[in-house]
Amino acid sequence: MQVISTPDAPAAIGPYVQGNVHNGILFASGQIALDPATGNLVGTTIEEQTAQVMKNIAAILTAAGTDFDHVIKTTCFLDDMDDFVAFNDEYAKSFPGHRPSRSAVAVEKLPKGALVEVEVIAAVD
Repeated sequence: MQVISTPDAPAAIGPYVQGNVHNGILFASGQIALDPATGNLVGTTIEEQTAQVMKNIAAILTAAGTDFDHVIKTTCFLDDMDDFVAFNDEYAKSFPGHRPSRSAVAVEKLPKGALVEVEVIAAVD
């Protein structure tokens, strides 16, 4: 198993790693809208936070040697399901030619008061 770690994505805020690659599959930990440099939450809207989340995911994918075109599955956690449409609009920008399988659920609370968290599973060539 290969541990994925990059300074271009936020450091773990608990006992986990940014991602692990096993048998050609990246299992990335959920990302919230943290600035990798400061560890502070970025944005106050679902659109701003989703953009940062997807930027953080892009950094982890790159560090693992893959990209959004190889994402197999995402799991999306929303603080408020009323943000679903706005979240989808921003999320879709990362998948212009490919749509992974996905689950999206509302949760009671996310770390640091985040509005959204996304985790991915991706193929690594």
